[in-house]
Amino acid sequence: MSFMGLCRRSVLPDISTSDFEPLFEHRRGGEMTLSALRFAPTTSPLSPRRSSSLYGAPLRLPTSHATRPRRHLCATITAPNVSPSGKRPKHPELELAPPESLRSRVLALQSVGIDDLSLRRTVARRPEILSAPELGPFLEFARDELKGLKPAKLERLLTTAHPMFLTGIAARVTRLMEHGVPGQKLGHLLNHVDIRKVFCERPLKDLEEMILFLKRFSWPDLVIRRPMILNLDLHDQLIPRVEFLAELGGGDEAAAAALIAKLPALLSYTVEHFESHLEFWRSVGLSDEELFKIALVYPNIFSVSKERKLRPRVEFLRQCGMDAEDIFKFLVKAPLYVSLSLKDNLSKKLTFLVKIGYKHRTRELALAVGATTRTSCENMQRVVALFFSYGLSCDDVLAMSKKHPQVLQYNHESLEKKMEFLIGYMERDVGEILVFPAFLGYKLDDRIKKRYEIKREVRGKGMSLNKLLSVSTDRFY
Repeated sequence: MSFMGLCRRSVLPDISTSDFEPLFEHRRGGEMTLSALRFAPTTSPLSPRRSSSLYGAPLRLPTSHATRPRRHLCATITAPNVSPSGKRPKHPELELAPPESLRSRVLALQSVGIDDLSLRRTVARRPEILSAPELGPFLEFARDELKGLKPAKLERLLTTAHPMFLTGIAARVTRLMEHGVPGQKLGHLLNHVDIRKVFCERPLKDLEEMILFLKRFSWPDLVIRRPMILNLDLHDQLIPRVEFLAELGGGDEAAAAALIAKLPALLSYTVEHFESHLEFWRSVGLSDEELFKIALVYPNIFSVSKERKLRPRVEFLRQCGMDAEDIFKFLVKAPLYVSLSLKDNLSKKLTFLVKIGYKHRTRELALAVGATTRTSCENMQRVVALFFSYGLSCDDVLAMSKKHPQVLQYNHESLEKKMEFLIGYMERDVGEILVFPAFLGYKLDDRIKKRYEIKREVRGKGMSLNKLLSVSTDRFY
């Protein structure tokens, strides 16, 4: 029989999810422009119209010394009141560069993942990359050491940073490896940071200082999981944020380090953001220490919108008769409650719980919601349908869930195996579940079966489920 059929058999009231949405209502309150990039003659490799390299064929650069004066790469600029005949080379060094040197540089760019289209864009914006001597060592380093660096990231770097700034990247990235960052993670790390800011413009001593500071907080795992931390200013951003979290934890830097290790993204939030959340929880009645304890369980507590989620959810708990101490204990056990969607999650569960007998705005309802935050409404329905199939009534399920709220969040397939073992193998009455519903929370193979087989020969089949399972391992054996 389907779940809804079983529900009808148990006479569940008809309640809509919309009945709960009002409980969570809230308020929202002379320019120079690059005009051409061309080779002469028009069969040149970088000709916009006839470049064979840009359209799939191998790139070939001129090698004839006799024709070299005519085969040059040039970028021209257009200024007001300048006639076409007045165009002049912007980068004469390209005109003087040997063709083999240009060819070698193009191949080097292609070796790090710059495809033909990207190459054309990059050269159009920064023609000097074809001749700048500083670029050669950097491209070799990128090819050999920065595996996984995205070509788009590299293209952006080449078009925004002057080649002279690229010379220091290798030294700075090497410093990361010297401090324990695995080489195979460098590409991933650089993909998620502002390379120009962190590895070009920041002095090496400043990078070293940041590394030494971060070594107090799960280095290098911290920056591998959240590379953008390296974008922060050490003294104006990073240190104040860490100090705030340490102060929130009663001055315990080790506790703050544990919190940061759980969610490195916390360091992306400003001190002002943390302070606004702290003020909200103080208004609820929680102490700084209590907020920190909740954060240790659920660091994302600082990510949840105060107006859209926190305020209406806390108000619901208050309507259910909870005071500040109750709310603290509730959130330590069920922190996901503040993040779950009202429409897609909470309202459906509230509706279902009321259908099986819970009363509106009661402490029991709030506790039941907290106990089901880690399961789906569909699983809850299947769990209840399973109990109905074994002859339990809606009142039985309600009494059992009040006694042991977690019973509604257990996996329905796992519960079915335990019920089959209890009824079929242990030959017990289903009513024993009502007396000791915690039976369903123990592991079938590691605890239930193992202990039952040990004690069956000694005490027979009739021993108490509570005594069989709840005593400690030391006392049992």
